[in-house]
Amino acid sequence: MNQKNEPDRSLFDTPFSAKYWKLAALEMKSTRVLVLAGILTALRIAVKSLSIPIGPSLNITFGFIINALGSLIYGPIVAIFTSAISDTLGAMLFPTGTYFFPFIFEEIAGGVIFALFYYRAKITTLRVMLGRFAVTVLVNLMISPVIMIYYYKMILGKSYTFFTMPRMIKNLVMFPIQSLILVLLFGALLPHTNRMNLTYTGTTSLKFTKKDVLVLILLTVVSALAIVFYYWYKGLS
Repeated sequence: MNQKNEPDRSLFDTPFSAKYWKLAALEMKSTRVLVLAGILTALRIAVKSLSIPIGPSLNITFGFIINALGSLIYGPIVAIFTSAISDTLGAMLFPTGTYFFPFIFEEIAGGVIFALFYYRAKITTLRVMLGRFAVTVLVNLMISPVIMIYYYKMILGKSYTFFTMPRMIKNLVMFPIQSLILVLLFGALLPHTNRMNLTYTGTTSLKFTKKDVLVLILLTVVSALAIVFYYWYKGLS
């Protein structure tokens, strides 16, 4: 393969680069990427109704796996479209209540945040965990409750509490489990996706070091303390 046809293997420490976004936009012109995005979107829709119960109101779902993997491969711009399509078609094929358009922004936010951490970045165990943590905090604990407040008010005519203890506990429990799943998945797939020029990560293996385990524990503790502080502050007001 001559140099002209060599893929651009540029990696970025942060997404705050014009070239990062140029490469992300070029993914929209790749037939191979678009076909793969279509396959992953179909898988994402298919697994929406699948879950493994591990406790009362606590289930392991699998949509985040497809979401993270897709964002790793095709970046934030394609992720916007795949997230919107999967949310719309998922709601049509597997309805769980009245369709509420703003939920689409929750799906899009998750895909874009994963992409900002994983797309064309040097993938490490720490980076995988931080990406999952960002989605947990920004999407599950902030964006989703806001949308639920408007859903309950506009569709059901009821009030909705921004934070509820069961919801907080669920996300705290699921964060380390989902982080572990993503680390194992990426560790297994990166050697193959890098070789196929589907991903550019600069790494081919992932493992948990003592430092990674400590960070995972600290992130979980920080989340728990934030919840405790919220309920303490709420009790004072």
